Amino acid sequence: MSCSAGVITVSDSVHAGVNEDKSGPLIQDILQTRGFERVVSAVAPDDEESIRASLKLILSLKVDCVFTTGGTGFGERDLTPEAISPLLERQAPGLVHLLLSSSLKHTPLAALSRQLAGTIGKTLVVTLPGSTKAVRENLDALLSNGVLDHALDLIKGGSGKVVHAALGSGHTPIVGQEHACGHHHHPGCVAPKPRTALSHDPSVPAPGRLRVSPYPMINLKDALDIIMTEIQSLEVVTLPITAGLAGHVLAEDVRAPQDIPSSKTTNVDGYAVRSTDTPGVYNVLTSRTHKLSEELPEGSIFRINTGGPLPAASDSVIMVEDTELESTLKDPDGEDAEEEQVKTLAQVSPGENVREPGSDVRKGDLVMQMGEVITSAGGEVGTLAFVGRKEVKVVRKPVVALLSTGNELLDLQSPKPMPGDGWGGIWDTNRPSLQAALEGMGYKVIDLGIVADHVDAHVRAVSKGLETADILLTTGGTSMGASDLLKPVIERRFNGTIHFGRVAIKPGKPTTFASIPTKVAPHDRKYLFALPGNPTAAIVTFHIFVVPALRKLGAWLTNKCQLPRVQVQLENAMPLDPRVELHRVIVRSTPKGLLATTTGGQRSSRVTSLCGANGLVQLPPLAVGGPSKLEAGEFAQAIMIGEIQI
Repeated sequence: MSCSAGVITVSDSVHAGVNEDKSGPLIQDILQTRGFERVVSAVAPDDEESIRASLKLILSLKVDCVFTTGGTGFGERDLTPEAISPLLERQAPGLVHLLLSSSLKHTPLAALSRQLAGTIGKTLVVTLPGSTKAVRENLDALLSNGVLDHALDLIKGGSGKVVHAALGSGHTPIVGQEHACGHHHHPGCVAPKPRTALSHDPSVPAPGRLRVSPYPMINLKDALDIIMTEIQSLEVVTLPITAGLAGHVLAEDVRAPQDIPSSKTTNVDGYAVRSTDTPGVYNVLTSRTHKLSEELPEGSIFRINTGGPLPAASDSVIMVEDTELESTLKDPDGEDAEEEQVKTLAQVSPGENVREPGSDVRKGDLVMQMGEVITSAGGEVGTLAFVGRKEVKVVRKPVVALLSTGNELLDLQSPKPMPGDGWGGIWDTNRPSLQAALEGMGYKVIDLGIVADHVDAHVRAVSKGLETADILLTTGGTSMGASDLLKPVIERRFNGTIHFGRVAIKPGKPTTFASIPTKVAPHDRKYLFALPGNPTAAIVTFHIFVVPALRKLGAWLTNKCQLPRVQVQLENAMPLDPRVELHRVIVRSTPKGLLATTTGGQRSSRVTSLCGANGLVQLPPLAVGGPSKLEAGEFAQAIMIGEIQI
């Protein structure tokens, strides 16, 4: 019997990317060393709703046990017990006693830990403290003498005979005995790999290759859930306040260091006056003829531009439009050089057209919160500059390595004649189109070029991608052909884990998401998306899967990682497929609402179906006894990949 587990780190700072998650990866490492074949993870902030949502997500992935870490103490934000307790169907107080007693051997402070254990359906849930020391102590207690294995065996419906027999004979059941997770532990043994490679062996001749994909077909929602669960955000960096901040997520709260404005300033172009000054003719002073610290003399007004400070003794500003030029000063050539006197046409009220100190922002005010996205619209960068910040802490944006696979491909910019019978090959469409999309979103792209259908070429390209980027994006080589090498290379040459290899969508069924262990990454692994080779399928799956992954790496809030969805009315009938179909459309705003028009034929190789498309209508799968199409005039959800047209 194989076992799987989920790990949830509960921490505001880890969720925001401010601090590194140490306890979550430690639990994963310990469980994988003990032979768990699948370990998924999530990070939740310290609030009950988010913790419960993360737990329900992990439970939906059908794991045998879930460990949380953090939020079990007496702090104001320690809410893990409150979040999880209502969900437990059967309490396990004996396990809690075991955990506390093991920790109390090391410190009396363990008595302050409010831990829980119990079952939800066929899944065991255990809450652990947040420190790595306590995590080790607790897991050691659970894993010693087969306690966890025996519990999982019983929860799964087993009899526990093996463990009882071993205990009755006086032997420790975990040595030389197979237990609930179907693995053995012997002194000096090497821990098994987290999963067995499912891909075909590239060294086997073509007739011996797999004819049916060994990877289970999963639905769109589950695929997105897996991505959100597996991917963890990158590290925090400090960057200067420039346009390059666009797309980053704040990793700190930003507060105003001083009142803004710091003194009285004007919000119009005009003249600083005393509100007691009646309409009449006044001498004009400027910053070159009068110091701001000196009181404005009687009979004079002070010329001032929008945003400028008022001189002492003035309390109002009259607009230029409410004055007339009375006389000017001449230059040596007799030409008008400067205003000498101006006639005011109105009397202004105290404080008119004046911004008081601190009227925009008070010292200490929170102007931007940790977790906010700095957009390219300019408002966030402007706010940071407005309060005088020269640099700010943000979560680093991922660098993307991009490559295409296939002997048949030609580089548009440097084509090389193809050897053979005169067939000219096909242009590599995917790299330039994906690079345009990525750079348009502000991501740095490392172009690894076209990779030949040879294992060594794939290994070199993936190795370079792991060295230079945070996430690898490939197209082609994901299906069932003898030369489709990405899955075998990931599993067999890089010891990677393929989290899913097929998704029930059209286009994009062979979309693959994997992680590869490496010591040069913040979480000791990097991620890879192997997208289909058909150009339209590559672009569609990029928007559906890769964009959320890039945003999650950059610490965007989970509910903002996917592209926005809107309700549209169909202007054309759209046939349904047994899979969820993502139909390319043009979405327009009209007096009747948002209308979606098809871009024509939807074959996955037809790139022109994406030309001008700004939306993907998500069509439901064809159901037995249901309609064969959505009719014109019906409503559906569209995923927006571009701006809505007018």
